[in-house]
Amino acid sequence: MSRIKIYFLLLAIFAVLSIAFIGVAIAERSIILAIVCIAGVYLSFTLARKLRDHVGPVS
Repeated sequence: MSRIKIYFLLLAIFAVLSIAFIGVAIAERSIILAIVCIAGVYLSFTLARKLRDHVGPVS
């Protein structure tokens, strides 16, 4: 697995964990945790897009 694919894998794992913790935040009724999780999802998708634009399509 190339180094770039590992970065995409880590970003995907981070996004999935952030989405999962949004559910935890709703269950705990924590608006701060929900905001942090939404920011984490946004950050992971934004970084993946910038990485994809920088290196081109990964196959």
